[in-house]
Amino acid sequence: MTTATLSLTGITSAATAAARISAAASDAERAGWLNAVADALDANTAELVEIADAETSLGAPRLTGEVARTTGQLRLFARVITEGSYLEAIIDHADPAATPPKPDLRRILKPIGPVAVFSASNFPFAFSVGGGDTASALAVGCSVIVKAHSGHLRLSERTAEIVAEALRGAGAPEGLFALVSGREVGTALVQDPAIKAVGFTGSIPGGRALFDLATSRPDPIPFYGELGSLNPVVITAAALQARSGELAAGLAGSFTLGAGQFCTKPGLVFIPAGTRFAAEVAEASQDKPAARMLTTRIAEAYPDGLRSFAAVDGVHVASGSVDQDAVAHGAAPVVFSTSAATVLEQPDKLLEECFGPTTILIEYADQDELSAVLAKVPGSLTATLHAGPGEDIAALVEQLSGLAGRVLFDGWPTGVAVNWAQQHGGPYPATTSLFTSVGATAVRRFQRPVAYQDAPEAVLHPALREDNPLGIPRRVDGELQLP
Repeated sequence: MTTATLSLTGITSAATAAARISAAASDAERAGWLNAVADALDANTAELVEIADAETSLGAPRLTGEVARTTGQLRLFARVITEGSYLEAIIDHADPAATPPKPDLRRILKPIGPVAVFSASNFPFAFSVGGGDTASALAVGCSVIVKAHSGHLRLSERTAEIVAEALRGAGAPEGLFALVSGREVGTALVQDPAIKAVGFTGSIPGGRALFDLATSRPDPIPFYGELGSLNPVVITAAALQARSGELAAGLAGSFTLGAGQFCTKPGLVFIPAGTRFAAEVAEASQDKPAARMLTTRIAEAYPDGLRSFAAVDGVHVASGSVDQDAVAHGAAPVVFSTSAATVLEQPDKLLEECFGPTTILIEYADQDELSAVLAKVPGSLTATLHAGPGEDIAALVEQLSGLAGRVLFDGWPTGVAVNWAQQHGGPYPATTSLFTSVGATAVRRFQRPVAYQDAPEAVLHPALREDNPLGIPRRVDGELQLP
Protein backbone atom coordinates (compact mmCIF):
# COMPACT_ATOMS: atom_id res chain seq x y z
CA MET A 1 0.00 0.00 0.00
CA THR A 2 1.42 3.43 -0.94
CA THR A 3 0.19 7.00 -1.09
CA ALA A 4 -0.64 6.38 -4.73
CA THR A 5 -3.57 4.22 -3.67
CA LEU A 6 -4.60 5.84 -0.40
CA SER A 7 -4.18 9.23 1.26
CA LEU A 8 -1.84 9.60 4.22
CA THR A 9 -4.83 10.10 6.49
CA GLY A 10 -6.33 6.89 5.18
CA ILE A 11 -3.06 5.05 5.75
CA THR A 12 -2.66 6.29 9.33
CA SER A 13 -6.31 5.55 10.09
CA ALA A 14 -5.85 1.99 8.85
CA ALA A 15 -2.65 1.73 10.88
CA THR A 16 -4.49 2.83 14.02
CA ALA A 17 -7.16 0.18 13.55
CA ALA A 18 -4.57 -2.48 12.80
CA ALA A 19 -2.51 -1.55 15.86
CA ARG A 20 -5.44 -2.32 18.13
CA ILE A 21 -5.81 -5.78 16.58
CA SER A 22 -2.08 -6.46 16.67
CA ALA A 23 -1.78 -5.39 20.30
CA ALA A 24 -4.49 -7.91 21.20
CA ALA A 25 -2.87 -10.72 19.19
CA SER A 26 -0.80 -13.32 20.98
CA ASP A 27 2.97 -13.32 20.84
CA ALA A 28 2.80 -16.60 18.95
CA GLU A 29 0.56 -15.01 16.30
CA ARG A 30 2.86 -12.05 15.80
CA ALA A 31 5.88 -14.33 15.71
CA GLY A 32 4.16 -16.19 12.90
CA TRP A 33 3.76 -12.94 10.98
CA LEU A 34 7.46 -12.12 11.37
CA ASN A 35 8.56 -15.56 10.28
CA ALA A 36 6.27 -15.38 7.26
CA VAL A 37 7.90 -12.10 6.19
CA ALA A 38 11.37 -13.59 6.69
CA ASP A 39 10.48 -16.63 4.59
CA ALA A 40 9.08 -14.43 1.81
CA LEU A 41 12.15 -12.21 1.67
CA ASP A 42 14.43 -15.24 1.59
CA ALA A 43 12.40 -16.73 -1.25
CA ASN A 44 12.81 -13.55 -3.28
CA THR A 45 16.46 -12.84 -2.47
CA ALA A 46 17.77 -13.07 -6.03
CA GLU A 47 15.22 -10.62 -7.42
CA LEU A 48 15.67 -8.17 -4.56
CA VAL A 49 19.47 -8.23 -4.75
CA GLU A 50 19.37 -7.52 -8.48
CA ILE A 51 17.17 -4.47 -7.93
CA ALA A 52 19.24 -3.29 -4.98
CA ASP A 53 22.54 -3.57 -6.82
CA ALA A 54 21.18 -1.54 -9.74
CA GLU A 55 20.16 1.26 -7.37
CA THR A 56 23.02 1.21 -4.83
CA SER A 57 26.03 -0.47 -6.50
CA LEU A 58 26.79 -2.28 -3.25
CA GLY A 59 27.41 -5.56 -5.06
CA ALA A 60 25.62 -8.89 -4.97
CA PRO A 61 27.75 -10.55 -2.24
CA ARG A 62 27.25 -7.69 0.24
CA LEU A 63 23.55 -7.36 -0.58
CA THR A 64 22.89 -11.10 -0.38
CA GLY A 65 24.43 -11.11 3.07
CA GLU A 66 22.32 -8.13 4.04
CA VAL A 67 19.11 -9.92 3.08
CA ALA A 68 20.20 -12.79 5.32
CA ARG A 69 20.85 -10.35 8.15
CA THR A 70 17.42 -8.82 7.61
CA THR A 71 15.57 -12.11 7.72
CA GLY A 72 17.69 -13.14 10.69
CA GLN A 73 16.52 -10.03 12.51
CA LEU A 74 12.91 -10.87 11.83
CA ARG A 75 13.36 -14.38 13.19
CA LEU A 76 15.27 -13.08 16.22
CA PHE A 77 12.37 -10.83 17.18
CA ALA A 78 9.99 -13.74 16.75
CA ARG A 79 12.05 -15.58 19.37
CA VAL A 80 12.27 -12.50 21.59
CA ILE A 81 8.51 -12.12 21.93
CA THR A 82 7.83 -15.82 22.48
CA GLU A 83 10.53 -15.98 25.18
CA GLY A 84 8.51 -13.32 27.00
CA SER A 85 10.94 -11.30 29.12
CA TYR A 86 10.47 -8.35 26.71
CA LEU A 87 7.16 -7.66 28.50
CA GLU A 88 9.00 -6.96 31.79
CA ALA A 89 6.05 -8.39 33.69
CA ILE A 90 6.13 -7.43 37.39
CA ILE A 91 3.71 -8.39 40.14
CA ASP A 92 3.65 -6.94 43.65
CA HIS A 93 0.91 -8.58 45.73
CA ALA A 94 -1.21 -6.60 48.12
CA ASP A 95 0.07 -6.16 51.66
CA PRO A 96 -2.69 -4.76 53.92
CA ALA A 97 -0.37 -4.91 56.95
CA ALA A 98 2.16 -2.50 55.44
CA THR A 99 2.24 1.15 56.51
CA PRO A 100 0.60 2.55 54.50
CA PRO A 101 -1.23 -0.54 53.13
CA LYS A 102 0.03 -1.64 49.70
CA PRO A 103 -2.39 -2.46 46.89
CA ASP A 104 -1.96 -5.24 44.36
CA LEU A 105 0.10 -3.77 41.50
CA ARG A 106 0.94 -5.48 38.22
CA ARG A 107 3.09 -3.78 35.60
CA ILE A 108 3.74 -4.65 31.96
CA LEU A 109 5.04 -3.07 28.76
CA LYS A 110 2.47 -2.44 26.05
CA PRO A 111 2.86 -1.41 22.37
CA ILE A 112 2.94 2.33 21.85
CA GLY A 113 0.78 2.37 18.69
CA PRO A 114 1.43 3.20 15.02
CA VAL A 115 5.11 3.85 14.29
CA ALA A 116 6.81 5.73 11.43
CA VAL A 117 10.08 4.29 10.13
CA PHE A 118 12.49 6.18 7.84
CA SER A 119 14.66 3.96 5.65
CA ALA A 120 18.43 4.40 5.53
CA SER A 121 20.45 4.89 2.37
CA ASN A 122 23.44 2.72 3.30
CA PHE A 123 21.53 -0.43 4.33
CA PRO A 124 18.77 -0.94 1.76
CA PHE A 125 17.54 -4.08 3.53
CA ALA A 126 18.65 -4.23 7.16
CA PHE A 127 17.74 -0.60 8.00
CA SER A 128 15.02 -0.17 5.43
CA VAL A 129 11.53 -1.38 4.59
CA GLY A 130 11.71 -4.75 6.31
CA GLY A 131 14.64 -3.89 8.55
CA GLY A 132 15.23 -3.79 12.27
CA ASP A 133 12.98 -0.85 13.11
CA THR A 134 10.07 -2.41 11.24
CA ALA A 135 10.69 -5.86 12.71
CA SER A 136 11.00 -4.69 16.31
CA ALA A 137 7.89 -2.52 16.09
CA LEU A 138 5.78 -5.25 14.48
CA ALA A 139 7.05 -7.74 17.04
CA VAL A 140 5.60 -5.91 20.03
CA GLY A 141 2.26 -5.16 18.38
CA CYS A 142 2.74 -1.79 16.68
CA SER A 143 1.67 -1.04 13.14
CA VAL A 144 4.37 0.41 10.88
CA ILE A 145 4.38 3.02 8.12
CA VAL A 146 7.73 3.12 6.31
CA LYS A 147 8.95 6.19 4.48
CA ALA A 148 10.98 4.89 1.52
CA HIS A 149 14.47 6.24 0.82
CA SER A 150 14.79 7.97 -2.53
CA GLY A 151 18.13 6.28 -3.15
CA HIS A 152 16.50 2.86 -3.59
CA LEU A 153 12.86 3.60 -4.30
CA ARG A 154 12.22 0.71 -6.69
CA LEU A 155 13.68 -1.75 -4.20
CA SER A 156 11.57 -0.24 -1.41
CA GLU A 157 8.39 -0.65 -3.41
CA ARG A 158 9.12 -4.26 -4.34
CA THR A 159 10.17 -5.14 -0.78
CA ALA A 160 6.99 -3.55 0.55
CA GLU A 161 4.90 -5.63 -1.84
CA ILE A 162 6.54 -8.81 -0.58
CA VAL A 163 6.20 -7.82 3.08
CA ALA A 164 2.54 -6.82 2.71
CA GLU A 165 1.66 -10.00 0.85
CA ALA A 166 3.41 -12.16 3.46
CA LEU A 167 1.63 -10.43 6.33
CA ARG A 168 -1.72 -10.79 4.58
CA GLY A 169 -1.12 -14.46 3.92
CA ALA A 170 -0.16 -15.03 7.56
CA GLY A 171 -3.41 -13.50 8.82
CA ALA A 172 -2.13 -10.10 9.95
CA PRO A 173 -4.69 -7.26 9.89
CA GLU A 174 -4.91 -4.94 6.90
CA GLY A 175 -3.16 -1.65 7.58
CA LEU A 176 -0.50 -3.20 9.82
CA PHE A 177 2.20 -2.26 7.32
CA ALA A 178 2.38 0.43 4.61
CA LEU A 179 4.93 2.28 2.50
CA VAL A 180 4.95 5.97 1.64
CA SER A 181 7.47 8.08 -0.27
CA GLY A 182 8.43 11.71 -0.76
CA ARG A 183 9.99 14.31 1.55
CA GLU A 184 6.76 16.23 2.14
CA VAL A 185 4.89 13.04 2.96
CA GLY A 186 7.64 12.06 5.40
CA THR A 187 7.36 15.40 7.17
CA ALA A 188 3.59 15.08 7.37
CA LEU A 189 3.94 11.55 8.70
CA VAL A 190 5.99 12.72 11.70
CA GLN A 191 3.35 15.34 12.45
CA ASP A 192 0.35 13.06 12.01
CA PRO A 193 -1.43 12.63 15.37
CA ALA A 194 -1.88 8.90 14.73
CA ILE A 195 1.90 8.32 14.82
CA LYS A 196 3.19 7.57 18.31
CA ALA A 197 6.95 7.13 17.66
CA VAL A 198 9.50 7.52 14.86
CA GLY A 199 12.55 5.46 13.93
CA PHE A 200 15.13 7.21 11.73
CA THR A 201 18.59 6.46 10.33
CA GLY A 202 20.25 9.19 8.29
CA SER A 203 22.05 12.51 8.33
CA ILE A 204 22.34 14.91 11.26
CA PRO A 205 20.57 17.82 9.46
CA GLY A 206 17.68 15.67 8.21
CA GLY A 207 17.32 13.76 11.45
CA ARG A 208 17.51 16.87 13.59
CA ALA A 209 14.79 18.56 11.54
CA LEU A 210 12.46 15.58 12.02
CA PHE A 211 13.43 15.26 15.70
CA ASP A 212 12.43 18.88 16.25
CA LEU A 213 9.12 18.26 14.48
CA ALA A 214 8.42 15.21 16.63
CA THR A 215 9.12 17.03 19.89
CA SER A 216 7.31 20.25 18.94
CA ARG A 217 3.99 18.54 18.19
CA PRO A 218 1.05 19.38 20.47
CA ASP A 219 1.59 15.81 21.70
CA PRO A 220 5.38 15.26 21.52
CA ILE A 221 6.44 11.74 20.58
CA PRO A 222 9.67 9.74 20.92
CA PHE A 223 12.08 10.12 18.01
CA TYR A 224 14.65 7.34 17.81
CA GLY A 225 17.22 8.79 15.45
CA GLU A 226 20.65 7.50 14.44
CA LEU A 227 22.28 10.61 13.00
CA GLY A 228 26.07 10.61 12.82
CA SER A 229 29.11 8.97 14.39
CA LEU A 230 32.89 9.39 14.31
CA ASN A 231 33.67 6.08 16.06
CA PRO A 232 37.04 6.95 17.62
CA VAL A 233 39.83 4.37 17.80
CA VAL A 234 42.63 4.63 20.37
CA ILE A 235 45.90 2.78 19.80
CA THR A 236 48.52 2.69 22.55
CA ALA A 237 52.28 2.64 22.11
CA ALA A 238 52.47 -0.94 23.32
CA ALA A 239 49.91 -2.07 20.76
CA LEU A 240 51.75 -0.31 17.93
CA GLN A 241 55.08 -1.77 18.98
CA ALA A 242 53.65 -5.27 18.99
CA ARG A 243 51.57 -5.26 15.80
CA SER A 244 51.66 -2.02 13.84
CA GLY A 245 51.47 -3.72 10.44
CA GLU A 246 48.45 -5.77 11.47
CA LEU A 247 46.72 -2.67 12.86
CA ALA A 248 47.41 -0.69 9.69
CA ALA A 249 45.91 -3.43 7.52
CA GLY A 250 42.89 -3.76 9.80
CA LEU A 251 42.23 -0.04 9.81
CA ALA A 252 42.57 0.22 6.02
CA GLY A 253 40.08 -2.58 5.57
CA SER A 254 37.63 -1.05 8.04
CA PHE A 255 37.48 2.59 6.95
CA THR A 256 37.23 1.68 3.25
CA LEU A 257 34.63 -1.08 3.69
CA GLY A 258 31.55 -0.35 1.60
CA ALA A 259 33.19 2.84 0.29
CA GLY A 260 33.32 4.15 3.86
CA GLN A 261 29.54 4.32 4.06
CA PHE A 262 29.04 2.33 7.25
CA CYS A 263 27.67 4.20 10.26
CA THR A 264 30.39 2.50 12.33
CA LYS A 265 33.33 3.52 10.11
CA PRO A 266 36.39 4.48 12.23
CA GLY A 267 36.68 8.17 11.39
CA LEU A 268 39.18 9.19 14.08
CA VAL A 269 42.25 7.18 15.05
CA PHE A 270 44.37 8.34 18.00
CA ILE A 271 48.00 7.19 17.87
CA PRO A 272 51.18 7.99 19.84
CA ALA A 273 53.28 10.77 18.35
CA GLY A 274 56.49 10.00 16.48
CA THR A 275 55.66 6.70 14.81
CA ARG A 276 55.55 5.45 11.19
CA PHE A 277 51.95 4.34 11.52
CA ALA A 278 50.61 6.94 9.05
CA ALA A 279 52.95 5.61 6.37
CA GLU A 280 51.90 2.04 7.13
CA VAL A 281 48.21 2.92 6.84
CA ALA A 282 48.90 4.76 3.60
CA GLU A 283 50.64 1.69 2.21
CA ALA A 284 47.85 -0.61 3.37
CA SER A 285 45.28 1.62 1.66
CA GLN A 286 46.95 1.68 -1.73
CA ASP A 287 45.26 -1.47 -2.99
CA LYS A 288 41.77 -0.30 -1.98
CA PRO A 289 40.01 0.70 -5.21
CA ALA A 290 37.71 3.63 -5.74
CA ALA A 291 34.07 2.62 -5.37
CA ARG A 292 30.78 4.05 -6.51
CA MET A 293 28.81 5.66 -3.70
CA LEU A 294 25.16 5.19 -2.85
CA THR A 295 23.76 8.34 -4.42
CA THR A 296 24.97 11.23 -6.55
CA ARG A 297 24.40 13.64 -3.68
CA ILE A 298 26.58 11.56 -1.34
CA ALA A 299 29.29 11.28 -4.03
CA GLU A 300 29.25 15.04 -4.57
CA ALA A 301 29.58 15.71 -0.84
CA TYR A 302 32.57 13.40 -0.30
CA PRO A 303 35.24 15.56 -2.05
CA ASP A 304 33.82 18.64 -0.35
CA GLY A 305 34.40 16.99 3.02
CA LEU A 306 37.93 16.01 2.03
CA ARG A 307 38.81 19.53 0.96
CA SER A 308 37.39 20.91 4.19
CA PHE A 309 39.76 18.76 6.25
CA ALA A 310 42.73 19.49 4.00
CA ALA A 311 42.19 23.25 4.36
CA VAL A 312 42.81 23.18 8.11
CA ASP A 313 46.30 24.32 9.13
CA GLY A 314 48.20 21.42 10.65
CA VAL A 315 46.35 18.72 8.71
CA HIS A 316 48.31 16.69 6.16
CA VAL A 317 47.25 14.25 3.46
CA ALA A 318 49.08 11.02 4.23
CA SER A 319 47.59 9.09 1.35
CA GLY A 320 45.24 9.69 -1.57
CA SER A 321 43.96 12.85 -3.21
CA VAL A 322 41.35 15.33 -2.06
CA ASP A 323 40.82 16.47 -5.66
CA GLN A 324 38.71 13.64 -7.01
CA ASP A 325 35.47 13.21 -8.91
CA ALA A 326 33.61 10.66 -6.84
CA VAL A 327 30.56 10.87 -9.10
CA ALA A 328 32.39 9.95 -12.29
CA HIS A 329 35.16 7.72 -10.95
CA GLY A 330 34.01 6.52 -7.54
CA ALA A 331 35.26 7.50 -4.10
CA ALA A 332 38.95 6.79 -3.52
CA PRO A 333 40.50 6.35 -0.04
CA VAL A 334 42.16 9.31 1.65
CA VAL A 335 44.13 9.21 4.90
CA PHE A 336 44.75 12.42 6.85
CA SER A 337 47.19 12.98 9.70
CA THR A 338 47.30 15.73 12.31
CA SER A 339 48.05 16.34 15.98
CA ALA A 340 45.84 16.35 19.04
CA ALA A 341 46.86 19.98 19.57
CA THR A 342 45.45 20.90 16.15
CA VAL A 343 42.16 19.15 16.94
CA LEU A 344 41.95 20.92 20.30
CA GLU A 345 42.44 24.26 18.54
CA GLN A 346 39.84 23.63 15.81
CA PRO A 347 37.45 20.87 16.93
CA ASP A 348 34.54 22.34 14.97
CA LYS A 349 36.43 21.80 11.69
CA LEU A 350 37.88 18.34 12.34
CA LEU A 351 35.35 16.56 14.54
CA GLU A 352 32.84 16.26 11.72
CA GLU A 353 31.70 13.14 9.93
CA CYS A 354 32.85 12.75 6.33
CA PHE A 355 30.76 10.02 4.72
CA GLY A 356 33.14 8.01 2.55
CA PRO A 357 36.45 6.09 2.63
CA THR A 358 38.53 8.47 4.71
CA THR A 359 39.93 8.62 8.23
CA ILE A 360 42.03 11.03 10.31
CA LEU A 361 45.10 9.86 12.26
CA ILE A 362 45.57 12.07 15.33
CA GLU A 363 48.90 11.98 17.18
CA TYR A 364 48.84 12.48 20.95
CA ALA A 365 51.89 13.36 23.06
CA ASP A 366 50.83 11.72 26.31
CA GLN A 367 47.84 10.36 28.21
CA ASP A 368 46.76 13.80 29.43
CA GLU A 369 46.60 15.14 25.87
CA LEU A 370 44.75 12.02 24.73
CA SER A 371 42.19 12.44 27.50
CA ALA A 372 41.76 16.13 26.65
CA VAL A 373 41.12 15.54 22.96
CA LEU A 374 38.80 12.58 23.59
CA ALA A 375 36.73 14.88 25.78
CA LYS A 376 35.98 16.95 22.65
CA VAL A 377 34.75 13.99 20.58
CA PRO A 378 30.97 14.04 20.17
CA GLY A 379 28.81 11.04 21.05
CA SER A 380 29.47 7.99 18.87
CA LEU A 381 28.02 4.58 18.22
CA THR A 382 31.35 2.88 18.95
CA ALA A 383 34.75 3.46 20.52
CA THR A 384 37.65 1.07 20.00
CA LEU A 385 40.78 0.43 22.04
CA HIS A 386 43.92 -1.40 20.95
CA ALA A 387 46.27 -1.88 23.89
CA GLY A 388 49.06 -4.17 25.01
CA PRO A 389 48.76 -7.00 27.54
CA GLY A 390 48.83 -5.80 31.12
CA GLU A 391 48.46 -2.08 30.34
CA ASP A 392 46.46 -0.04 32.84
CA ILE A 393 43.53 0.98 30.66
CA ALA A 394 40.79 1.35 33.27
CA ALA A 395 40.55 5.14 33.09
CA LEU A 396 40.66 5.11 29.31
CA VAL A 397 37.90 2.50 29.10
CA GLU A 398 35.76 4.59 31.44
CA GLN A 399 36.21 7.65 29.23
CA LEU A 400 35.42 5.73 26.05
CA SER A 401 32.34 4.24 27.70
CA GLY A 402 31.09 7.75 28.32
CA LEU A 403 31.17 8.75 24.66
CA ALA A 404 29.96 5.58 22.92
CA GLY A 405 27.34 2.87 23.25
CA ARG A 406 29.67 0.00 22.31
CA VAL A 407 33.34 -0.27 23.34
CA LEU A 408 35.50 -2.70 21.35
CA PHE A 409 38.85 -4.20 22.27
CA ASP A 410 41.42 -5.27 19.68
CA GLY A 411 38.93 -5.22 16.83
CA TRP A 412 37.29 -2.88 14.33
CA PRO A 413 33.82 -1.35 14.60
CA THR A 414 32.49 -2.07 11.11
CA GLY A 415 30.20 -5.01 11.74
CA VAL A 416 27.24 -5.08 14.12
CA ALA A 417 26.12 -8.42 15.53
CA VAL A 418 22.35 -8.86 15.84
CA ASN A 419 21.79 -10.58 19.18
CA TRP A 420 20.52 -10.10 22.72
CA ALA A 421 23.52 -8.15 24.05
CA GLN A 422 24.01 -5.65 21.24
CA GLN A 423 23.91 -1.90 21.91
CA HIS A 424 23.76 0.14 18.72
CA GLY A 425 23.33 3.66 19.97
CA GLY A 426 25.29 6.31 21.81
CA PRO A 427 25.17 9.87 23.12
CA TYR A 428 23.95 12.56 20.73
CA PRO A 429 24.50 12.94 17.81
CA ALA A 430 25.05 9.22 17.39
CA THR A 431 21.49 8.72 18.53
CA THR A 432 18.72 10.77 20.09
CA SER A 433 17.84 8.22 22.78
CA LEU A 434 19.31 5.73 25.22
CA PHE A 435 17.97 2.66 23.45
CA THR A 436 19.55 0.38 20.86
CA SER A 437 18.30 0.10 17.28
CA VAL A 438 19.91 -3.33 16.78
CA GLY A 439 19.40 -6.50 18.78
CA ALA A 440 16.73 -7.94 21.02
CA THR A 441 16.20 -4.95 23.29
CA ALA A 442 15.40 -2.68 20.32
CA VAL A 443 11.76 -3.57 21.02
CA ARG A 444 11.87 -1.36 24.12
CA ARG A 445 11.68 1.75 21.93
CA PHE A 446 8.13 0.94 20.89
CA GLN A 447 6.65 -0.01 24.25
CA ARG A 448 5.31 1.93 27.21
CA PRO A 449 4.76 0.75 30.80
CA VAL A 450 1.30 0.42 32.30
CA ALA A 451 0.54 -0.63 35.89
CA TYR A 452 -2.78 -2.17 36.94
CA GLN A 453 -3.89 -1.71 40.54
CA ASP A 454 -6.30 -4.17 42.17
CA ALA A 455 -7.43 -5.31 38.71
CA PRO A 456 -9.79 -8.27 38.19
CA GLU A 457 -7.77 -11.16 36.79
CA ALA A 458 -10.12 -11.48 33.83
CA VAL A 459 -8.97 -8.14 32.38
CA LEU A 460 -5.25 -8.73 32.89
CA HIS A 461 -2.80 -9.65 30.15
CA PRO A 462 -1.93 -13.34 30.47
CA ALA A 463 1.60 -12.36 31.53
CA LEU A 464 0.18 -10.78 34.69
CA ARG A 465 -2.17 -13.56 35.71
CA GLU A 466 -1.40 -15.46 38.85
CA ASP A 467 -0.78 -18.85 37.24
CA ASN A 468 1.60 -17.44 34.56
CA PRO A 469 -0.09 -19.29 31.66
CA LEU A 470 2.57 -18.07 29.19
CA GLY A 471 5.37 -19.56 31.25
CA ILE A 472 7.55 -16.46 30.96
CA PRO A 473 10.15 -14.87 33.29
CA ARG A 474 8.54 -12.46 35.77
CA ARG A 475 9.45 -10.50 38.91
CA VAL A 476 7.04 -11.36 41.71
CA ASP A 477 7.21 -9.55 45.07
CA GLY A 478 10.74 -8.42 44.22
CA GLU A 479 12.05 -11.85 43.26
CA LEU A 480 12.91 -12.80 39.68
CA GLN A 481 11.08 -15.99 38.81
CA LEU A 482 12.11 -18.07 35.84
CA PRO A 483 9.68 -20.50 34.16
